[in-house]
Amino acid sequence: MKQTFFIVIIFLSIVFTAKAVEPNPIFTAVPSLTIAPDARAGGMGDIGAATTPDVNSQYWNPSKYVFMESEAGVSLSYTPWLRSLVTDIDLIYLAGYYKFNPRQALSTSLRYFSLGDITIMDELGYEQNTAHPLEMAIDVAYSQMLSEKFSASAALRLIYSDLNNGINQGAGSEMYPGASVAADVSAYYRTPINLTTGKGLLSFGLNLSNLGSKITYDRNATNNFIPTNLRLGGSFDYDVDDYQRISFSADANKLLVPTPNATTDFNKVSMLSGVFMSFNDAAGGGKEELTEIMWSVGAEYAYNKQFFVRAGYFNENAYKGNRKYFTAGAGFKLNVFQLDAGYVISTSQSNPLDQTLRFSLSFDLFGLKNLVK
Repeated sequence: MKQTFFIVIIFLSIVFTAKAVEPNPIFTAVPSLTIAPDARAGGMGDIGAATTPDVNSQYWNPSKYVFMESEAGVSLSYTPWLRSLVTDIDLIYLAGYYKFNPRQALSTSLRYFSLGDITIMDELGYEQNTAHPLEMAIDVAYSQMLSEKFSASAALRLIYSDLNNGINQGAGSEMYPGASVAADVSAYYRTPINLTTGKGLLSFGLNLSNLGSKITYDRNATNNFIPTNLRLGGSFDYDVDDYQRISFSADANKLLVPTPNATTDFNKVSMLSGVFMSFNDAAGGGKEELTEIMWSVGAEYAYNKQFFVRAGYFNENAYKGNRKYFTAGAGFKLNVFQLDAGYVISTSQSNPLDQTLRFSLSFDLFGLKNLVK
């Protein structure tokens, strides 16, 4: 039985959410690592490289943690994924940080992605088994303020992927759990700007994430790239008055993974070689390389640091996946906790991302400690 083949096909058909006009998307293992996990960023078009720091900065740019006002925080996010297609795919994300002095911070996150129950068929279409695929990642980061305006960080991540979960290996299965170790390197710069109409804050961010070993599901007979990604972003915050603030942000990111072609044996291409190949390997040359850049823009309005309204837009080229959607979001902060929600409104036809909803609940642990004294 070719259970391995059927599991991979089903998995990729769910996670890669739209067909391109002439599809040549970049495929990776553990694609759930590219899903935006939190509601604030999800409400602004999946943006976070240079936005103002928050407790979920671990995914977007952990260098921002040293600029947090509170000394410690934790957040839990939940995303019922692809609800227009299925009802049992979920992403749960837990993140937290601790500033042990004004210039240094430690942060961590745990990501759990379940693909629900998948029925496995043989070549003749007869039901054989039921799999419960899942993917997990846990990471820890250290961030350091290098000047009053600039910070950097490094993170280490452990990745686990089991697409055959629930099937006895002795029952003819050819797929095994895969694991990988990866690292992130990020930087964040921000500077105040005095305008004639008020005060502003200009920020820039960079995050090179998931730079790590390839992953195998068949005991090294073949191997797959994980989603190494380069994200660049900028943000401008403007204080309208003592109570109102508005921000405009933009991100651009590119998978540093080779473009699929029929002539290269990617099993023989190392992770580092793949990173360099990704900038100049597309069959269409530089023009196609540019289509592999995804971009997003977003805005946030805040009143009295308690009420938040957000909107954004995410764009992926039609030939590389065709994910195009608007997002909207809102947030409410009271004392030591904050509740955020984000919503996706697809603009591409029959996109299963449509109506995706995220929730995040965050706690200011330092404020909570002072509150109970």
